Amino acid sequence: MVMFLFLVVALAVVVAAVTLAVVGGGESGPLPEAAPERLRDPLPADRPVDGADLESLRFPVAPRGYRMADVDDALGRVAAELAERDARIADLESALAGARAAAASARPDQPGQEDRR
Repeated sequence: MVMFLFLVVALAVVVAAVTLAVVGGGESGPLPEAAPERLRDPLPADRPVDGADLESLRFPVAPRGYRMADVDDALGRVAAELAERDARIADLESALAGARAAAASARPDQPGQEDRR
């Protein structure tokens, strides 16, 4: 019987403490909203992106994974730079092919016409 009375008193004390904490703690208002973590664009603005930049790129975690806007921005930047590099490579390859064709037409490669002295 004493144990039962002790448990009832302990339960009443716990309920009273929780009630006071909930009622008394509401004066300061709700917790402020936390600012969402944003990507601070670690990709360099003053030079093209290289492999090390992509390896060090880390996106902040959002409640459902990653923030789609941050990932889309980074992928858009990488895609634009890759397209620019592909266009530059194509220009250089066509210039090289033109230079090889000009060098081949300037060189006499006709058999039977050797330099006779």
